[in-house]
Formats: sequence, C-alpha cells, structure tokens
Amino acid sequence: MDELIYFTRRQLDSKGEARAWVYKGMCEKCKKGLMGKPRDEKTGKAKIRAKEYVCPECGFMIEKKAYEETLDCEIKYTCPECGNEDETAVPYKRKKWQGVDAVVFQCSKCDAKLGITKKMKDKKEKKG
Repeated sequence: MDELIYFTRRQLDSKGEARAWVYKGMCEKCKKGLMGKPRDEKTGKAKIRAKEYVCPECGFMIEKKAYEETLDCEIKYTCPECGNEDETAVPYKRKKWQGVDAVVFQCSKCDAKLGITKKMKDKKEKKG
C-alpha cells in the first residue's frame, strides 16, 4: 500500500465489481524517489489534503492535478452487462459520467462504458 496513491473496490450495479489502483510515479527530476504527499514535521504522517506531491529524495514539488494526470489507473473488473472478467489500464483522470466524476473505462468484450465513481456518489438518473 505504500506504493499506491489510490486504491478502491467498488460494486458496479448488482452483478459487476471493480478493483482499481494507481501506483506512485518516480520523481521526474532525480529518478530515485517515489513522489508522495508532503509529511507533517511533528507527526511524520502524510498531509492528505495537500495540493502538491513531493519527492522525498530531492524535494522536487509538482501540483497534484498535473501529477495525477500523468499516472495510469489499473483496473481489474467484472462487467455487469456481459459478465466478462478482465484487466485494463486507463489514464488516472476523472471525467463526467452519468452526472458524476468517475474514472471511465470500457469493457473489452461488449464495449459497455463503465465508471468508478468517488466514494458515496450515486449516478444521476436521466429525466424523461
């Protein structure tokens, strides 16, 4: 878990499920350390609301949004439409999907669009 910046297990409707994770990337500058959130000087714990990532080796800083868009989200899923079990990797970038921010990917067998939403977010129903 120390090598990850994101991990989740989600139910996709009633039949499908997904596990997704994003590995930390190497520092662009020194190529030695794994980028991570800055740490609190007193407690040594990561500052979870920080808006930047820092290299522990050289101190190089990069904005959170710019850094996360360079990473890939690896997903192991069971499609709720066709029951296909597969793995895929997509850019770790949230897009609007059924009215909610989600990491969106497609089933490799039936091409159904699937999304991993943020925690506690429900899809919005279409009117009409």
